[in-house]
Amino acid sequence: MPRREPKLPVRQLIILAICRFAEPIAATSVFPYLPEMIESFGVKKQEVAKWAGITSAVFSLSQSITAIVWGRASDMFGRKPVILLGLTSTMIMSILWGFSTSLTWAIIARALSGGGNGNVGIIRTMVAEMVPERSLQPRAFSVMPLVWSFGSILGPAFGGFFASPAANLPWLFGNNKLLTKFPFALPNMIASIFFAVGIIVGFLFLKETLETRKNKPDYGIYIGQRLVRCVKSRKKRRNRDYDDDELGAALLNNTHSRSNSHSSSKPFDTTWQAPKTPQVAGPSVWEVFNKQSNLNLLSYAVLALHSMAMDQLLPIFMHHPQQAPDSSNTKLPFKFSGGFGISSSRIGTIFTAYGICSGIVQFFVFPVVVRRFGVLRCYRVCAVIIPSVMFVTPYTALIQNPIRQQLAMFSLMIVKAFCGIFMFPCSTIMLTNSAASLRLLGTLNGVATSVSSIGRAAGPFFAGAAFSWGLERGYVIVAWWMLGFIAILGAIPIFMLVEMDGFNQPSDDEDESDEELFTPNDDDAGTIIAGDEALYETSEDEEAIDTVEQPLAGTQQRLGVPGVSVQRRMSSPVGIRGNSIGPGDRGRRLSTGLGYSNFGRGTGGTTFG
Repeated sequence: MPRREPKLPVRQLIILAICRFAEPIAATSVFPYLPEMIESFGVKKQEVAKWAGITSAVFSLSQSITAIVWGRASDMFGRKPVILLGLTSTMIMSILWGFSTSLTWAIIARALSGGGNGNVGIIRTMVAEMVPERSLQPRAFSVMPLVWSFGSILGPAFGGFFASPAANLPWLFGNNKLLTKFPFALPNMIASIFFAVGIIVGFLFLKETLETRKNKPDYGIYIGQRLVRCVKSRKKRRNRDYDDDELGAALLNNTHSRSNSHSSSKPFDTTWQAPKTPQVAGPSVWEVFNKQSNLNLLSYAVLALHSMAMDQLLPIFMHHPQQAPDSSNTKLPFKFSGGFGISSSRIGTIFTAYGICSGIVQFFVFPVVVRRFGVLRCYRVCAVIIPSVMFVTPYTALIQNPIRQQLAMFSLMIVKAFCGIFMFPCSTIMLTNSAASLRLLGTLNGVATSVSSIGRAAGPFFAGAAFSWGLERGYVIVAWWMLGFIAILGAIPIFMLVEMDGFNQPSDDEDESDEELFTPNDDDAGTIIAGDEALYETSEDEEAIDTVEQPLAGTQQRLGVPGVSVQRRMSSPVGIRGNSIGPGDRGRRLSTGLGYSNFGRGTGGTTFG
């Protein structure tokens, strides 16, 4: 039978993107007002860069300490609960950060925020589990960076606009005592709304991707399905000859009779036990490390270091007062100082335009170019370009015309964004495909989050200290050139990488296995398998879906409901019985190519781990 073309799980990727969206908003909204916030704590202008770097460093350092723990927790308890817990923690800590009144308070809030969230690696793991096909990976792995780009558009915009609202918007917030006392609270309060939306959507609609947890009951999914069904039912005529609740209760409670009383049916049986899944031993941390994984981790850590450091330095550099070059303070090509001297609102505008351009590149350029030239080649080219941006950036301080100065800086930021947009997804794809086993993905991405967090901590810390040191001595290039040389060193392991095959490797008996999977088996004609969806048609030719969460032994194809014809399709690759998929002549389609994934087996019977 011809093999079906693999398709992206668009709905689940959108839900995951909604969960992710609040994090870039909270992270990037800080950039425009961070220098002013540090100054409000009584820090001298020359030391603002150093302390701004420290606040970023403690966030990333805390994240590096807990990332492996979060990754292993997701391997044990599931991806979904860990992601929701991380979102909740970050939402609370963001509010505490906004209400900071001292440097100590701000640093503690950032540290707790970083330690309470390991979602970067876990979300990457979910994408890899949703999309194992290499042909779809460039587009799938570009979704989360695209979300980051969109968040980078909105975050700096309202971060710069709503910071110090009593002073910047006196006609609206001038009499608000709360926002006068806490001038940087409003952007974080707005960000908390996006966190709340992500938590609610994730709880109701995000499906678990960890194989050993797919068969477990998910109360959030059940509630979400009921809510969607209620909304749809209002738009349709409800002249059915049976009750949805009674049918759902009959399926869930393994009965074939229908109750005449609506109140006697139970829509969700809490005593139901999920099919037991063979317990697979958790992967050892040391199984994660092989040559290619180590090289990927090293290059990813260096990439995170110089990328985060540059993002941290840019608003500080642009906020620093401008200096007119003369013989007393300037000796080219190395000795000169100064910045742009622009306000937080202007910085927010520049970062918003920067985010818009990044989103365009991410969505329209990245997938096409990567498919044309390959992941590794694009990764290498960008690794060569990025150091030159860092070497040139400080020389924009010599431009005295404000418009030309800002245009020059914006042009460099676009080149930097282009390289970063390509390098991060390419690094993620390379790292994912270097894993020795599918079972290792959660732990591997936890390790990747840890090592990248070390880079994200070290970059802003050392770059901020170098920037302050250079300003005191009249050498603004120190921090930028330091990052340029680090980027050059980080390109070395990238040229040692080899593109691996990943988890969607074809096998010799793959076609034969596909034919067996889609061959009808009459013996299973009356069996409904956990994870299936029962499709039935109403008298008005309307279609409704009930998810079957429990095997119903001996259930006949018509479920004992007069006039109700039942078809089934598979919404996950879990629950394949024998060599048959579906009853009679009705085949069931797979949403991924993993096959017997619940038992650690991949397409064509290949065993992972």
